[in-house]
Amino acid sequence: MTKETISFVYMIYIRATPEKVFEAITQPDIARRYWGHENVSDWKLGSRWEHIRANDERSVELVGEVVEHTPPRRLVITWANASDANNPAKYSRVTFSLVPFDGMVQLTVSHDELEAGSGMAAGISKGWPIVLSSLKSFLETGQAIDVFAKPRHTELMA
Repeated sequence: MTKETISFVYMIYIRATPEKVFEAITQPDIARRYWGHENVSDWKLGSRWEHIRANDERSVELVGEVVEHTPPRRLVITWANASDANNPAKYSRVTFSLVPFDGMVQLTVSHDELEAGSGMAAGISKGWPIVLSSLKSFLETGQAIDVFAKPRHTELMA
């Protein structure tokens, strides 16, 4: 029996060069500033990558493999919780596509092969929008947003 999968696609325009955006995704010291995590790998095909929480614990939260690395235009990686590293059925795939667009970069992030209804699918559906917003803010203004912020629910006054 095959699992039902879903995909998410996010597109954002960033006033930066493809090189700067690609570097922000793949360089740990930059990713930590807007993502709160470091993406660590040598970025060679077939190499492991780790998504490491940039705090005192430095815990590896996600792992995967580099499937394609074509700077500064495309990066494809597999993606799984570190606790599921030995279970191929738990892996999904993330594709970063960067296209120059009239002085900007059109960044498309496709996250597919996600198990429908899984905790991972729920998490990334909330995670990617804030991470990409933070990336855009950081590259355009030098100020990231708090990717760990929690929504505040307020009553609307009548």
